[in-house]
Amino acid sequence: MSARVRQWGRADQAVRVGPRSTAVLVLASLAGLMMFIWPLLVRVEPQSMQHGPDAPFVFVGILPILIVIVLAELSEGGMDAKALAMLGVLSAVNAALRPLGAGTAGIETVFFMLVLSGRVFGAGFGFVLGCTSLFASALLTAGVGPWLPFQMLSSAWIGMGAGLLPRRVTGRAEIAMLVGYGIVVSYLFGFLMNLWFWPFITGAEVPYHDGHISYVPGDPVLENLHRFAVFTLLTSTAGWDTGRAITNTVAILVIGPAVLATLRRAARKASFGTRPTFGATPPNFLPARPATRGRMAD
Repeated sequence: MSARVRQWGRADQAVRVGPRSTAVLVLASLAGLMMFIWPLLVRVEPQSMQHGPDAPFVFVGILPILIVIVLAELSEGGMDAKALAMLGVLSAVNAALRPLGAGTAGIETVFFMLVLSGRVFGAGFGFVLGCTSLFASALLTAGVGPWLPFQMLSSAWIGMGAGLLPRRVTGRAEIAMLVGYGIVVSYLFGFLMNLWFWPFITGAEVPYHDGHISYVPGDPVLENLHRFAVFTLLTSTAGWDTGRAITNTVAILVIGPAVLATLRRAARKASFGTRPTFGATPPNFLPARPATRGRMAD
């Protein structure tokens, strides 16, 4: 018998996303985005505001189901034991890194590893790793709450986006690209995590032209977005989001090349894109002649 190797994807793509998985991933991402922005698109009458406090919990109950469906679809597309082992290792690493900086002036030590892993192992792996990393770190730090599904989905988008970056960029240009991406997603994560709760807080008073920066039900989308932009700028951009961007920049510049080399070496050894198959012995195959000692008998 002889072993043959059949290629069905890039050797470093740990989770192969086919057409069906891509469609499910896109639809799930659109549905998840709607869960962030729906208050801006739906006109809520003042007499219906008593239902405002329970609305987030309805969506929080739906969002984990959405994430589970996407993870199942990705796994069905080809997550083998090697990819699962790599996912477990990197999820544990991210879960251990997050407590080192969480809660200190916006220093977040989990996102740079998520960006680098998504870059090496592909968009599908990055999406799954974003979900599992935030879930594992929440269990480790007792950070489970109604915000967790939104954090998981936002982090999944960060990992997926890293896997969709241009593959031909290498060397210093690649590090510069990853630094720029890390800065952008730092502010994007803060934007999304503000958006999930901002419509449900009231009385945010600041020196502003209309006296507040809280959500106003029924107002035009642009006016509410303007208030939200001011709210984000005053509450998180200058502190938490900028601290997160600085952390990502420093980490990617200092240890990014070494981490990328290590992850790529692990990907080559794992050979995610290859699968051995066995067929019949080739017709021109000749077994090796055994070695003999001494003179052969006549």
